[in-house]
Amino acid sequence: MSALRRIGSAVLAGLAVAAVLAGCSTGSDAVVSGGTFEFVSPGGKTDIYYDPPSGRGTIGELAGPDLMTGKPLSVKDFPGQIVVINLWGQWCGPCRAEAPALERVYEANKDKGVAFLGINVRDPQQDKAQDFVTANKVGYPSIYDPSMRTLLALGGNFPTSVIPTTLVLDRQHRVAAVLLRALTAEDLQGALDRVLAEGNA
Repeated sequence: MSALRRIGSAVLAGLAVAAVLAGCSTGSDAVVSGGTFEFVSPGGKTDIYYDPPSGRGTIGELAGPDLMTGKPLSVKDFPGQIVVINLWGQWCGPCRAEAPALERVYEANKDKGVAFLGINVRDPQQDKAQDFVTANKVGYPSIYDPSMRTLLALGGNFPTSVIPTTLVLDRQHRVAAVLLRALTAEDLQGALDRVLAEGNA
């Protein structure tokens, strides 16, 4: 094969790859990955707070099917509310350990303009994840996302390998805190209190 033909073949192969990649990011089921949030973990910290509120970034459109009902579920369903997003899997020991604490904080704050949204990840057997919700009496909804596709909305630098992870979004749905560990009720309430104290800032 001549050098010219080899170059031509390489160009065609590159175009084919580009076409496949473009195909992955389009269509009615594609996840919008817009937003301005950039994850930064200074010094390897596991509790990261983003202040002041005016400097916080927003996530992209985070949506998917409800784990229990299959109906569409999105952060946009909670306008004007603080949203606690918890990434979990029924296979994850620390997730099991923190579930009662998250439920206690949810119950204590749901009438204060605070919503909780779980994202169930890496659970290919949906019924097992549903059993986890039932057994732990989880009162808030979760998006079913075994492939972790919805997390594209959190940006490419977000550490999706850390499960559980909890994010706290302020009332404008800007990222106020990222907590890269299993939480106690006191941990989470402390993070929430910071955002609740801001009012509508």
